[in-house]
Amino acid sequence: MEYGSGIDTHASASTSANGTTNNGAQAEAPAKRSGSNLRRTLLFVGIAAASAGIAFAIVRSTLARPPQDPTTERIQSLIDEANKLLKQLDEKKSG
Repeated sequence: MEYGSGIDTHASASTSANGTTNNGAQAEAPAKRSGSNLRRTLLFVGIAAASAGIAFAIVRSTLARPPQDPTTERIQSLIDEANKLLKQLDEKKSG
């Protein structure tokens, strides 16, 4: 018997009650491990992505916003005044 990795040695030495080798059950073990490793890797990647997203959201929300320029403030005040005047006209029409 050759000495190799533990799985190969055990798989080649394994025999069933009728004397035939039982390689089928041993062949499934690496496949299960591979699926388990894939699941673990995907879980790790998912946790890392969620953590990065949360960190990005926190950093973005805590950064100081640049001050608005005076033109933007003036435009907003004109829009608010126009809305107020429109509301007064609607009240006069219905009243």
